[in-house]
Amino acid sequence: MTSSLPALIVVDVQCAFDQWEAAGKRRNNPDAAARIADLLKAFRASGAPVFHIRHEGTKPSSSFLPTDPGYVVKDEAREQPGEAVIVKRVNSAFIGTDLEQRLRAGNIATVVICGATTNHCVETTTRMAGNLGFDTRLVRDATWTFDRVGPDGDAHSAEAIHAMTLSNLDGEFARIVTTGEVIAALGAA
Repeated sequence: MTSSLPALIVVDVQCAFDQWEAAGKRRNNPDAAARIADLLKAFRASGAPVFHIRHEGTKPSSSFLPTDPGYVVKDEAREQPGEAVIVKRVNSAFIGTDLEQRLRAGNIATVVICGATTNHCVETTTRMAGNLGFDTRLVRDATWTFDRVGPDGDAHSAEAIHAMTLSNLDGEFARIVTTGEVIAALGAA
């Protein structure tokens, strides 16, 4: 029997991103962490499962080394007792972890994904969730990314990268939703 409640997957909401901002990197969706806090509150109130994903850097220059302050989880996304914490070392939360097995053992068919960054670990995890057959929802206002310069030297804004990533994922890998839509659906369940 499949669970009627979705699982929330919170990807890499770690202090390294605050350090990047403090160093001058510009991001979009400044309220994304607050929306993640809203999602966590709603999922906890409904009794739906929550999975916290942590990125553990493996290169000495990584902002996500477990011994560094960047590895720490942002206050808005701290786990509560009993909530799963899964550590990954690559972009996808499904590679080298037991996330898929935990979801399947819980008979979870629907996953709701939020976190950072839209075009890296969130996108990779979302693509894999869709490919693995989960009914996948990506929460557009509860994820963010940073400005980037492409291989051709052109500057790309965080807003444009975010929008393109959502466009690439929509329909084939996931349904793009808002925090409000997710919370309303949880209330209806």
